[in-house]
Amino acid sequence: MSSSQGDGGGPSQAAPEGNTRDLFDNPIQSSATCSTPEAQVSPALDEVSPSSTSSFEMLDMESVPPPYQEVQPHWFFCRRVDDSTSWHPFSREDSDKLENASNMVRDKEEDVVVAVEGERYDVRVRERKLYAVYWDQAPAEVRRCTWFYKGDKDTRFLPYSEEFSKSLEEAYMIAVTLDEWKRKLDFPTGETVILHNPKLIMHYQPIGMQDEWVSSPSEQTRPCTVKRGVENISVEIPEGEPEKVDHLVFMVHGIGPACDLRFRSIIQCVNDFRSASLSLLASHYKRSQQDGHVGRVEFLPVNWHSALHGDATGVDEDIQRITLPSISRLRHFTNDTLLDLFFYNSPTYCQTIVDTVASEINRLHALFKQRHPEFDGAVSVVGHSLGSLILFDLLTNQRNGSKAREGVPSGEPSSLNSDTLEQTLARLGLQQYLGTLRAENVDMESLALCQDSDLRDLGIPLGPRKKLLNYIKKKWLPEDCKTAAGLLTLESVPPHVSSDGNQSSGLPEQQPLFHREPSITSAVDYEYFDVGIGQVSIDYPQLAFYPQTFFAFGSPIGMFLTVRGLKRIDPNYSFPTCKSFYNIYHPYDPVAYRIEPMIVSEVDLEPMLIPHHKGRKRMHLELKDSLTRMSMDLKNNVLGSLRTAWQSFTRLPAAALPPVEEGETTTDTNPQEDHAGVYTEAECSGSAEQPEQPEIEMGMLNGGRRIDFVLQEKPIESFNEYLFAIQSHLCYWESEDTALLLLKEIYDKLGVAFEQPQQ
Repeated sequence: MSSSQGDGGGPSQAAPEGNTRDLFDNPIQSSATCSTPEAQVSPALDEVSPSSTSSFEMLDMESVPPPYQEVQPHWFFCRRVDDSTSWHPFSREDSDKLENASNMVRDKEEDVVVAVEGERYDVRVRERKLYAVYWDQAPAEVRRCTWFYKGDKDTRFLPYSEEFSKSLEEAYMIAVTLDEWKRKLDFPTGETVILHNPKLIMHYQPIGMQDEWVSSPSEQTRPCTVKRGVENISVEIPEGEPEKVDHLVFMVHGIGPACDLRFRSIIQCVNDFRSASLSLLASHYKRSQQDGHVGRVEFLPVNWHSALHGDATGVDEDIQRITLPSISRLRHFTNDTLLDLFFYNSPTYCQTIVDTVASEINRLHALFKQRHPEFDGAVSVVGHSLGSLILFDLLTNQRNGSKAREGVPSGEPSSLNSDTLEQTLARLGLQQYLGTLRAENVDMESLALCQDSDLRDLGIPLGPRKKLLNYIKKKWLPEDCKTAAGLLTLESVPPHVSSDGNQSSGLPEQQPLFHREPSITSAVDYEYFDVGIGQVSIDYPQLAFYPQTFFAFGSPIGMFLTVRGLKRIDPNYSFPTCKSFYNIYHPYDPVAYRIEPMIVSEVDLEPMLIPHHKGRKRMHLELKDSLTRMSMDLKNNVLGSLRTAWQSFTRLPAAALPPVEEGETTTDTNPQEDHAGVYTEAECSGSAEQPEQPEIEMGMLNGGRRIDFVLQEKPIESFNEYLFAIQSHLCYWESEDTALLLLKEIYDKLGVAFEQPQQ
């Protein structure tokens, strides 16, 4: 018999292949579970036909049977991806918590909820369901597993249902207690389990359940192997996570719903990044972890794509109506991914994206604090691709006053002026327009929301309109944004010319330096904000916390700032509420751009090379550097030999030399030549060994430290950078070097020493 799949309590379940690394990280799953119909066990038979057991007679039986011991259960969860299912074990700590809760729930009517996997999931023990806490995901089945089977075509052991396992355990207990083996258990589905001895138990399928396409009779006789207890199967039980959380990181994705070449979601990719960080903490902060100084860093995904493309906006339906029917798959990919770039440059959808990111971060932060009331660590943010630009614009427009922590609504002005409308107009000498504004019920708050076109419709002339708009901008703009106006400079704007003809390099009083008149062909007001980075005109919501560090992965921030017309970032500029910024990229990433040349343009600086997590450069890069030094040394030796020969050839004979005066030496005859030779050698030697670059002030965007950090490419990537360009943009989620850089930055500020493991 073969182990084809059917509807029994054991091998009749689906047994697909699956990835065992991550905990049930697919956010879109069917609510169907992996359970099977309960099987009824028929009375055990003492005799089994020789034909069914002849192939196992050569196995030795133990002379003294061991006493019966109750099987130790281990809890598993089911992950369903498309049409395939797979079972994965909980950590031993979580499994023990579930077992204890299961024993408690037997005596209670209400269900018991157990937090597992770093409290990112909740298990309802009586219901046997696993629910995600921080993101939307269909519930998955949880099972208390004691018996497992593996078919001929299965890659790993799969758990039986709890009822089926209970029947097997009862039969096993009788066989061990009575020392009677070769027992045969028949089930109503026609399946048969034979207990040959404690180490050999086989599960046979009925012939009616066999695959109709099986050709040879020998393939129909292959049974499933049955194992008792998780310790007897080859399964990797994950290590438990430390309970203490030292730092919280929110990770924002870029364009499209998929974040890597395997088309995985942001949830799956963040799970990979979290797993890498846990491994690095165990290896690079081992001693600190053992001493209790280091817990773990929690990474939570922030998903905004589903809100943009959901039913609320209806944008997908609008785009689909105008999409051509040809090359449908390519057009669908374009609509689902690349159009996100254009959506972000639209005022309507940019507001949706920014509001979604900010509200989701605040929601996750509040929920995390609720589940971890003892958490007192800092919070950082990570943005990949377009997500980094969203965070950059969001952080640029944060306010560092007390209202930011109190949760000021996105549309509320940052500082309300106490003056009334009448006092304001009197101060500006525009009292004659008070009646016009009152007729439209305009007060100070609504006046702050008016644009030039609104005032023009009220019949207010150009001069008074400009006075009002400039006054509102100066009085209602946050102080930190006013500071930013002078720090992010737009060099393409000509200097302001005062009334007396003198040029002024500072910010003019009556006209913002970064203002650009809207296009006459469009009603959309694309203008340079007073913060000077050219975002579209939207209201930026406030975060409920001050981020400690902003990490950008594969970021196009530099390109977008340049396209917006920004030529240079003043060295004194920093985010109002975030004092650290790292721009991390792969050298072959086609989307990534640098930031440092926009701050220090007069010096050509190479980016900082991110060390390999094993503590050295990759071998091919070391070989490349060694060959470069060798070629320069060879060049220096050849040049030195030629120079010596030329000097000997051109030197005059000794008899023809003029007499040497007292106090002079022959080496002073050609000081310029000797000095030139020394300079040449020093220059060649210096270029060969690449001395350390002088420390240059990088401005306040990262507290005076370097900003651009580049990963080391893998050896295979160095053969053809074009082949790995797309993969390079998506490599950060699984990059241990990137994860280690984040951990170093986080724990350096906590005063925890970094430990390089011995290789």
